[in-house]
Amino acid sequence: MTNNNLTKKDVLKIVKEKDVKFIRLWFADISGQMKGFTITRDELEHALEDGMGFDGSSIKGFARIDESDMIAMPDTSTFTILPYRPKEEAEAGMLCDILNPDRTSYQGDSRYILKKVLDKAKQKGLTFNVGPELEFFIFKDEKSTQVLDEGGYFDITTLDAGNEVRREIMLTLGEMGIHVEYSHHEVAPSQHEIDLRFANALTMADIVMVYRMVAKEIAQKHGLYVTFMPKPIYGINGSGMHTHQSLFRGDTNTFFDPNDEYYLSNDAKSYVAGILKYASQITLVCNQWVNSYKRLVSGYEAPVYVCWGRRNRSALVRIPMYKPGKEEAMRIEFRSPDPACNPYLAFASMLAAGLEGMEKNYSLPQALERDVYRLTYDEMKELKVGCLPGSLIEAIEIAENSRLLKETLGEHIFNNLIMGKRIEWDEYRKRVHEYEIKTYLPIL
Repeated sequence: MTNNNLTKKDVLKIVKEKDVKFIRLWFADISGQMKGFTITRDELEHALEDGMGFDGSSIKGFARIDESDMIAMPDTSTFTILPYRPKEEAEAGMLCDILNPDRTSYQGDSRYILKKVLDKAKQKGLTFNVGPELEFFIFKDEKSTQVLDEGGYFDITTLDAGNEVRREIMLTLGEMGIHVEYSHHEVAPSQHEIDLRFANALTMADIVMVYRMVAKEIAQKHGLYVTFMPKPIYGINGSGMHTHQSLFRGDTNTFFDPNDEYYLSNDAKSYVAGILKYASQITLVCNQWVNSYKRLVSGYEAPVYVCWGRRNRSALVRIPMYKPGKEEAMRIEFRSPDPACNPYLAFASMLAAGLEGMEKNYSLPQALERDVYRLTYDEMKELKVGCLPGSLIEAIEIAENSRLLKETLGEHIFNNLIMGKRIEWDEYRKRVHEYEIKTYLPIL
């Protein structure tokens, strides 16, 4: 999938040579869930020329029933063979752009939203690269949180019972042209991480969508279940998607300055300042579920406070250590997103915030190299350290008033996202939860 310049002719040739019988056409709904349908190879040429029509009225955040006709137009640059499928039933897949019947881009397509923000960067001669670290849990099934091991960070052998599944996911991604840097057991029991080699943001958003699908399908082959739920188990670390990012102009990393104390250019500092300014406003798209806010609490390495630092993993933005001679690796790390987000909207929002910081030359506050979790209220006030939203409803209310978010997402997605998340919060608010039964029923 990476650096794939396949034409329609190339795709048709590969499908014939590999005897591919089925082609999956994928796209993301507004929440970032993978949707799609499967066509036979006999329909492929038509699909590549004209796209495939479908009813968008049942897709979350898409069209109303009175304007439901949509077209899924395959992007040949995302074509990939699914190596874990039996060869006698060979399958391939492609991500699609969603179009209106008149062939214009559909405003509810989150892939289109990311493309628009990337075009804004491109007009400035900039390429936006990201490298996310997706954490996930492997459970015995989808109906419980029964772990496979009691392992911890970097544990191996018997303490890493998910190692074989993780290795197979890595091998599969590699066969699909997705560059994996490394993987390991994470801090919590049965928790894992696979880190991806950085790529341009559109390619990476496509990869994240496919990665999550592949991980689940590989686990299913083993009778297990992979979840990217941010906080499935109380009292242990949740799963994050720390997102490393940089801006290049040609082959030059614009974030690097050899004469700066932190090796950060003025562009990089203004970019980080933009991220910090808008962090609370974009939290709704980076942490979009009720459960996301069970992870964003003090004490579990998840960032809560709006500040930045160099080696400080309690900070919202971290600057990884510079290695001499590796200017292209200079980057910033945004630590609040979780792996259950819509990657298209999340990357678009991060870039929009950073670009505004650069355009308006926002000033970066002093780095904070202390454990932010241990700061007193007065110290936080003195240092002007803000706090991310503490619940979904708080994130909704902040996002509702965000000019930046509305401009970035567009009216359609912005309004549908706010409405959908208010419904989710209302459903959660009305439910009686296990905590209430265990805590209050015996005494009230």
